[in-house]
Amino acid sequence: MRWIPLVLLAGAISLRFAQLPALEEAQLKVFDGFQRLAPRPYENVPVRIVDLDDESLAKMGQWPWPRTLVARMIDRLTDLGVSVIAFDIVFAEPDRTSPANILAIWPSTPEIEALRADIKNLPDHDRLLAESMAKTRVIAGFALTGDKNNTDPVIKAGFAYAGDSPDRYLVPFEGAVANLPDLEKAAAGNGSFTILAEQDGIIRRVPLLFSLRGTLRPSLAAEALRVAQGAATHLVKSSGASGEMGFGAHTGIVGLKIGSFFAPTDAEGRLWLYDTGPVKERWIPAWRLFSEELKPGALDGMIVYIGTSAAGLKDLRATPLNPVAAGVEVHAQLTEQVLLQKFLIRPDWAPGAEILFLLILGLFLVFFLPRAGAAWCALLGGAALTAVFGLSWQAFRHFHWLLDPVFPSVAALVIYLVSSLIHFLETEASRREIHNAFSRYLSPALVDQVARNPSLLKLGGERKNMTILFADIRHFTTIAEQFDAEGLTRLINRFLTPMTELILKTGGTIDKYMGDCVMAFWNAPLDDEAHAAHAGQAALNMREYLVGWNQQLKEEAEEERKPVFSIHIGIGINTGDCCVGNMGSDQRFDYSVIGDEVNLASRLEGQCKTYGVDIMVGEHTHEQLQDYATLELDLIRVMGKTKPSRIFTLLGDPLLKKDDTFLSLKASHQAMIAAYRSRQWDQAASLIEECLRLDTPRTRLKGLYQLFRERIDDYRVHPPAPDWDGVFIAESK
Repeated sequence: MRWIPLVLLAGAISLRFAQLPALEEAQLKVFDGFQRLAPRPYENVPVRIVDLDDESLAKMGQWPWPRTLVARMIDRLTDLGVSVIAFDIVFAEPDRTSPANILAIWPSTPEIEALRADIKNLPDHDRLLAESMAKTRVIAGFALTGDKNNTDPVIKAGFAYAGDSPDRYLVPFEGAVANLPDLEKAAAGNGSFTILAEQDGIIRRVPLLFSLRGTLRPSLAAEALRVAQGAATHLVKSSGASGEMGFGAHTGIVGLKIGSFFAPTDAEGRLWLYDTGPVKERWIPAWRLFSEELKPGALDGMIVYIGTSAAGLKDLRATPLNPVAAGVEVHAQLTEQVLLQKFLIRPDWAPGAEILFLLILGLFLVFFLPRAGAAWCALLGGAALTAVFGLSWQAFRHFHWLLDPVFPSVAALVIYLVSSLIHFLETEASRREIHNAFSRYLSPALVDQVARNPSLLKLGGERKNMTILFADIRHFTTIAEQFDAEGLTRLINRFLTPMTELILKTGGTIDKYMGDCVMAFWNAPLDDEAHAAHAGQAALNMREYLVGWNQQLKEEAEEERKPVFSIHIGIGINTGDCCVGNMGSDQRFDYSVIGDEVNLASRLEGQCKTYGVDIMVGEHTHEQLQDYATLELDLIRVMGKTKPSRIFTLLGDPLLKKDDTFLSLKASHQAMIAAYRSRQWDQAASLIEECLRLDTPRTRLKGLYQLFRERIDDYRVHPPAPDWDGVFIAESK
């Protein structure tokens, strides 16, 4: 599943290239946050707004005002010394209060008819407004629409461009709402006050250029700046222009040069609004123009916009810092930015840098999380995200760059979470695999305990008192001759599977399988105070299981008309101090046990056939099996050992130990062993007969007593040395 984070990374990069609206909106919200934290400080530049606010409407009458009143406003502003007057208003229809227009709606009465000729001679209000406009530098405003019409606002400015034709990058418009022809003719400039909001309705980027049916049109702010400087042309710089690196790609508009000022734009010719929020210093209520507060020259050299903040006139917009900003305020702020040369800039290299950051961080998480772990990657990734947020913020504060830290960070976070989930799932799968693997060697209860508390499993080796068991099939070579390789494998598996289960049920740990032999131990990895008893019980259960299985094998052989055979095992059990832990090399190791006591357990298993018993236990094991039915077998010195060991056979559980027949057998057996070691051959032989009489299918000691008969017969002929201590020296394993 390691490819999934890589696919997510590739998908995130593809999404970034695709510029999905939802992602762009999230990016813009981050930039809004930056502006709220550090808005553009207001500076007293020569830009003001004459506001047709609610108070002015209350004092001067409802809108629309007569054009004569608008003309008086222009004359008054001219007296106050303004440089340019820009209307965020369109005068598309004749003034209904003009004498000729108002006559048409007056009733036809003798009195009115008597006045009609005199009224017709009165000046037209729109003509008076045009005359006032012609006396100063006025920028007429028009609106652009998507609805197709034939209206074609007069172009007052020239356009030149360096690089690609800018028209191909601008949002196209098919119609316009323009001013009356006389007003357009009288105006020194003509610009569109159209403002395009983002999808969430917030004004963030305002076009300085527009395309009306394939021809360039300036914005209201661009025209105000051009006319204020006495310039005749707007110079548009696009990709491919001198000094602009496009590398053959058509990346869009770079900026607009207006007189001596340059305004950097985005690819679509839009200027980022570097918002100050509401500032009362830039506002002049319209009614104050006609008060004595403003003296001639009070607005000397200023660019003045005329617009409205009245709620009823519906020109309120949302900006990053003001949810109810007047549209005219946006134009004024753009003009301030150009004059101050303070812009928000999203560098053309920003998307590439953001993608590169995402790529580096994403690859780091994908490849290092499985190695370093989720915690370290979270720490390093968190540090990287903190750094990129910090750098983005500092870039905004000091350079006014708009660098998006959110999308790369969110994408990296998703990759981190998915990678962590995959790592977790793989770890859990590995744990389950280990659990399943250990469950083949440990009892489920032990596996669960180790899983809950891994500290119980001491790695690297430790010395413990343990009980070791070896179990091997008797006469296996003869049995194997009856099977091919596949059949023999099935037989071994049918033998080892239940034997393993019986060992695990008593808390044993499987050390290894060696052909038809299984080795197990108790008291590791978890402590088991009754490890010898549990090993003894496992041996008895194994022997008991074989009784039923041999019957099954017999029936199968008879049904298939094959030779009948039985499986008999020898089990050696010994208890003592051993070293247990991970044994092997750096490349491969097994959890195993080593030591002399392990070797003795193996030797005891090998001696089962010599003594004709199924289970043989060492002296230390016997000491912990006091509740079980056991008999001493002999003193034996096995191969590889210099000291003799007292060996015993385990015959049954506590119920057998209390059986009267067994108690009688044990008494006779102990007497026989004592007579044998004291060289009382006749008495020993007699006691053997008594023991055979007391022997039952549960004890099955006929082979043992036959061995002692043969020894006694041999010692009668060849008496042991005078220093004989009753120890039997085993010459085979």
